[in-house]
This record gives sequence, C-alpha cells and structure tokens, in this order.
Amino acid sequence: MEFRQLRYFVGVCEAGSLLKASTRLHVAQPALGQQIAALEHGLGVKLFDRSSRGMALTEAGRVFLEHARVVLADADRAREAVRATDAEPRGAVSLGLPTTAGLIATVPLLSACRERFPQVTLRIVEGYSGFLREWLQGGRLDLSLLYGDAPDPALSKRLLMEDRLALISTPGDRPVPRKLTLAALADWPLILPGPDHGLRRIIDEACLKEGVRLNVVAEIEALNSVKRAVEAGLGGTILPLGSAADEIAAGRLRGRDIASAHMVRRVVIATSVTRPATSATNAVMGLVTEVAMEMVKDGRWPAKWVGKGG
Repeated sequence: MEFRQLRYFVGVCEAGSLLKASTRLHVAQPALGQQIAALEHGLGVKLFDRSSRGMALTEAGRVFLEHARVVLADADRAREAVRATDAEPRGAVSLGLPTTAGLIATVPLLSACRERFPQVTLRIVEGYSGFLREWLQGGRLDLSLLYGDAPDPALSKRLLMEDRLALISTPGDRPVPRKLTLAALADWPLILPGPDHGLRRIIDEACLKEGVRLNVVAEIEALNSVKRAVEAGLGGTILPLGSAADEIAAGRLRGRDIASAHMVRRVVIATSVTRPATSATNAVMGLVTEVAMEMVKDGRWPAKWVGKGG
C-alpha cells in the first residue's frame, strides 16, 4: 500500500467515478483504475461497487476511507512540521468548536489567525462536544474546545473558563428577577436539545441533584432553531449567555442567570496525546487561549476565566 494509492482512493471517493477523478488528479484513467485495483488486491477486500453510474463504496470501502483520511492527514502534518521548523507557522490546522462556542468565537478566532498567522489555513469544525472528542482522538481534528475537565487518558486538556448557563426567553415574557433558582424554572415551558446532547446532559444532571423536574415542551437539536422558537414565543430555553448575545443585544431575547453551582460548564482546549503537534497547531492553540481570555475579560464571552494568565 502506497501513499499515492491512498490519495487516489480518496480522490475517487470524492469524485464518484474514475473519469472525474482522473481529471481532478491529473492521472490517466487506465492508470488510476490499475492503482485502485492494486490497492484492493493488497488489502484483500473490494472497496468499490462498479457500475455504469460510477463507483460506490462498499461497507469495507467506507471503513477504509476514514482510516485513509487520517493517514493522509498525519502525513501532511509531518510534512508541515518539518517545513516549519525554521519558519513562521504555516499549513492547515483543524480546530473543533462546540456549537454554542462557535457562535461566540468563530469570527474573532478567524480574524486573529488571519492577522497573526497568514500562512496558516484555519479549518473550523462545529459539532457536539462528544463528536469533537472522537474526531480529535481519531485525527480528524488537531485541537478542539471541549466541555468538561475530567481526566481523559486519550487527551491533553488545558482548563480555560467556566461558562454559566442562563434562562433565555423573550423580553415580553413574564417578569423575572436577574437571577433564578433552578427550582423556579420548574413551571417554565422549555425548548431544549435532546437527551444525548452534552448541554442537555448537564441540565438533566443538575436537575437530578437538586430534585427539580423541568417542563420540556419540545426538543430541537439545532441551536439556531431553538433560538428562533424562543423568539416566536413558544417557550424559553437554557443556554450560555454568549450563545444568544446578538439576540439579547438586539432586544429580541432576554437572559437571566441561574443561581445553581451545577449549571456551569468548564471549557478546556484539548489535543490528542498520541499525535505530535506541528508548530502551526501550537501557534493556534496559543492564539485560541489568548483570544478566549480577551473575550472573557471584555465581556464578549460572558464567562469566568479560570485558566492560566487570567
């Protein structure tokens, strides 16, 4: 198995046919077909189902695609690490952001990276914290913000901040004090993400510890859809204040702190312990830490900084 075969394989997967892939890869179609056949022979499995409509991955092919992408990404990281030893950081860096953090931090991080490290191509991937952890461990991400600072043998974590959760509702809703107890939310109609969502798990665990049962009237996985439903007057929700900062500033939503020690998320920046970091990854890690700290201090990220340098 050769690196070029892996690149050809990924290229065919993305193109969907040998003809399209040969054009994109600048390789003659017969030669490309021979390399794919040689790869299948070496692996002892069939990677594609071939038909007049193109090349469709088999189940073995789908499994192999994930591994091929990780191997190629590691090779690219190694190449960039060698090239960057005596130069400014350069190359691609994949950064994971939980969706609630992405709403706050994506634009400031992109702007800072473009200004400070123009030779670095920052790729931001948003997703559930659990998915981001898996992608980080599997090599699809170089680093990621995650929620939770519990020890993890697969990851190296650096604590940054504590993100408090708040009741988000419309300004015209019932009068509420600046701070609410968790028990005071028991009769609020709430729209929350499903039980598998990391945010929902924190809420459910806090309610269990305090003996509170919430009135969940709907479950929506997409954060923007949750906020639109709240704006429409269909109920309130529970989010970090920063996740609704724009809507609160515009007067479309209202935020109230929840006075509970359990309604807090600890934000960490994490890397895989099994994958060496490039100079670009280290530079972006330092930049993320710096930008996040500045955003907490000036109020753009309503949270408490508990990391180093605060």
